[in-house]
Amino acid sequence: MATTTEKLKSFFAESRRVLIVTRKPGMKEFKMAAKITGIGMILIGLIGLVIRLFGYLITGS
Repeated sequence: MATTTEKLKSFFAESRRVLIVTRKPGMKEFKMAAKITGIGMILIGLIGLVIRLFGYLITGS
């Protein structure tokens, strides 16, 4: 069974590997991610609004 120290060493080794592979996104990639995130937030808000209105219409309060 792995000890806590071994688990921590493994975690930091994996974290270091991920940080080495990552890179800063270009402006085009950043704008695309921002647009997708914004659209997702709007959709989630609209879904919440529809559910809230539906609940209001059912209960009347």
